[in-house]
Amino acid sequence: MGTHRNGHRKERFILSVDIGTTSIRCHVYDKEAKVRGTCTTKVSLLYPEPGRVEIDPEELWQSFVTVVKSAVQDSGFQMWQMEAIGISTQRATFTTWDRKTGRAFHNFISWQDLRAAELVKSWNQSCTMKFVHGVMKVLHLLTRQNRFLAASLVVFSTQHVSLRLAWMLCNCPELSKAVDGNNCCFGTIDTWLLYKLTKGSVHATDYSNASTTGIFDSYQMCWSSLLCSLLSLPLSILPKVQNTSHNFGSSDPSIFGVAIPIMSVMADQQAAMFGECCFDVGDVKITMGTGTFMDINTGAKPHTSIAGLYPLVGWKIGHNVVYLAEGNAADTGTAIKWAQELELFTDVCETEEMANSVKDSDGVCFVPSFSGLQAPLNDPRACASFMGLKPSTTKHHLVRAILESVAFRNKQLYDIMRRETHIPISKIRADGGVCTNDFVMQLTADLLGLKIARPSHFDMSALGAAFMAGLGVGFWNSQEELKMLLSTDRLFLPQNALQGVARHYKPILQSWERALQRSMHWYSKF
Repeated sequence: MGTHRNGHRKERFILSVDIGTTSIRCHVYDKEAKVRGTCTTKVSLLYPEPGRVEIDPEELWQSFVTVVKSAVQDSGFQMWQMEAIGISTQRATFTTWDRKTGRAFHNFISWQDLRAAELVKSWNQSCTMKFVHGVMKVLHLLTRQNRFLAASLVVFSTQHVSLRLAWMLCNCPELSKAVDGNNCCFGTIDTWLLYKLTKGSVHATDYSNASTTGIFDSYQMCWSSLLCSLLSLPLSILPKVQNTSHNFGSSDPSIFGVAIPIMSVMADQQAAMFGECCFDVGDVKITMGTGTFMDINTGAKPHTSIAGLYPLVGWKIGHNVVYLAEGNAADTGTAIKWAQELELFTDVCETEEMANSVKDSDGVCFVPSFSGLQAPLNDPRACASFMGLKPSTTKHHLVRAILESVAFRNKQLYDIMRRETHIPISKIRADGGVCTNDFVMQLTADLLGLKIARPSHFDMSALGAAFMAGLGVGFWNSQEELKMLLSTDRLFLPQNALQGVARHYKPILQSWERALQRSMHWYSKF
């Protein structure tokens, strides 16, 4: 397991850090993938103006260093016993900085930030985009290449880096001046951390993070010169894209006392997919946290979607690329937290019992769209709503309707995934905070008619980054070995899938789908 040094224990470990939307977590993993030390701290989100969401880059860096040191201290082991570090990060949150001094020109602009909303709207409605779509449709007809079909369907979103970066280039004079002087680096959180860990010697990202920016061509596996040209984004500021499993260099010894090899950086949902060992075509992962992310392994080819599934690079190891198709629902944990703040219940643990205490929702439907509706309806102007309220409606009915809506959205995403990809589903694994709710898990299994495994360990993004880093240094030897390490807390089997539950829910699902339609196009602008 490593060399004996100064009489210390021979055990070696993998460090993994997950930078999420609201927290930073570091775990120390042993050979059995058990957590031996851990530390968590909050990500401080800044709201300088309505609709703007930022993170201080220096504060994030200091928090990163602190959680790593604290997790190793918590483990009772030494820094030199850490064989490698893997990093998983929230996606599409970016900053820019001075190439010479490393000073950031502005705070991180979060993926939740809406400052470019009007720009997104004007671009999506522009004659330029209509022209681009038309040209790409013709090219697809002539060549039958899916990348042209994908380009003909492209619409901009505030969640993508593309137009938020374009907005910053127009509104931050210091940034545009640095670009003109070829003295600017752009980076998502992983790129910034690599730069800081290596004292400015590495400016890089990996394919999983690059593919979530909206300015990367997942078909050609490079930054999109077409999009960058269209939006006047300078290619010179973008980082080099490396394999997900790659030796990015080592942390400078002045940071942790020793140099630790940085062996992987990954986007969080792709990392969770790897942590769930969804290595084979048809493997599905459902992460139910603040929102729901459903990903399917599509193998060596990106999926071209017409219903709003997003083609992503899952990971690249050596010459092998694994692609995913992703659908998401923005308001899962959000809806449950909102219900708690309304005092429909005191503790989230109560919701399962409340839902089971009534035989149905008494005809009440809940539409979980505080942030609009995503695939397959794709309406940013949809509103959240309760429909079918009666004098007989109780708190228990409302809670049941909310939990049912989570399972209904899972069913919707699953159906579009099956219809579009034509890939037989081989296994489904669920993670995220909401998957601890047995009512949601069981109903999802019943509606899908498939068994769903819930892991014992919920920090799957951190585990995935650890697995990737560990494979890179020979800490673990194969993906088959990783599958052996995966533990399952419970397997949810569909109950009477062919007749009972699925048939019972058919009219309820139809009513809920009617409620979705009534909630659409509610707001005049987004």
